[in-house]
Amino acid sequence: MSWDFALVLFSLLVVTGIVWCLDFFYLRARRRAGAVAAMSATAPSVAGLDKAEALRIRQDAYDKANRPPWWVEYCVSFFPVILFVFALRAFVVEPFRIPSGSMLPTLKDGDLILVNKFEYGIRLPVIDKKIIDLGVPERGDVMVFRYPVDPDVDYIKRVVGVPGDVVDYQNKVLSINGQEVPTMRDGDFFEPDRSQYVGRYTEQLGPAKHKILLNKQAGQDLMAISDFPYRDNCEYLGNGVRCTVPAGHYFMMGDNRDNSLDSRYWGFVPDKYIVGRAFFIWMNFNEPSRIGRFQ
Repeated sequence: MSWDFALVLFSLLVVTGIVWCLDFFYLRARRRAGAVAAMSATAPSVAGLDKAEALRIRQDAYDKANRPPWWVEYCVSFFPVILFVFALRAFVVEPFRIPSGSMLPTLKDGDLILVNKFEYGIRLPVIDKKIIDLGVPERGDVMVFRYPVDPDVDYIKRVVGVPGDVVDYQNKVLSINGQEVPTMRDGDFFEPDRSQYVGRYTEQLGPAKHKILLNKQAGQDLMAISDFPYRDNCEYLGNGVRCTVPAGHYFMMGDNRDNSLDSRYWGFVPDKYIVGRAFFIWMNFNEPSRIGRFQ
């Protein structure tokens, strides 16, 4: 989307918050004073009426004068809700939708996921400036980040290399700092984007195991390579790529290794572009059984 939802939500929060404060500290007392005056002004009209009818007329006059304008009523009503949603989304968890198959078989197109916003540090919303350090991404984490080529777009990939790592992907074999990442064949998986079966493997990258897709029978193809920052840290060969991850950056790859536009093609993700760690599928309307945590 061309507009930033966080900025829109923040703008609504500011507007409704200003109106809420104005009403709480000024308008509410002014309305009550006017309502008391309106109720007192009914004295001549209720003279001679029975007590119950006079009380009803006086109460109606009070309620009418004490009723806030529609725009104040809406802002006051929605402010707590917007504040709760904004705080939850900015500092705790944020929902995302998986739009492609680049993270198969871990995540499918249509998965609705939750992203932990505080595990890698507390950031000020909208400007995304980190103010409290709580942790850093580790190899194997599934991370949402702003796409370095177009920061208005959110991407999701797996952390493969952390600052200082030498990531080597040659002949479809991944090595980190000279050590081959262990994998084990785990059957086949139907890849819908290419309408074919590919090999499914269990990969040990970091403390937890996860699944990847890899067609070892097909040749190593490379997509178009962008001219990205720290491009000199990467060496492109006929059978793969070798990159040294610069400080404050991360090397990301999709679990669908042959069908993922990732750091091999557009470079490293700077720390300032990190959104959070993805950890839970809260719904997939086509496959409700997918609800739950993932590695």
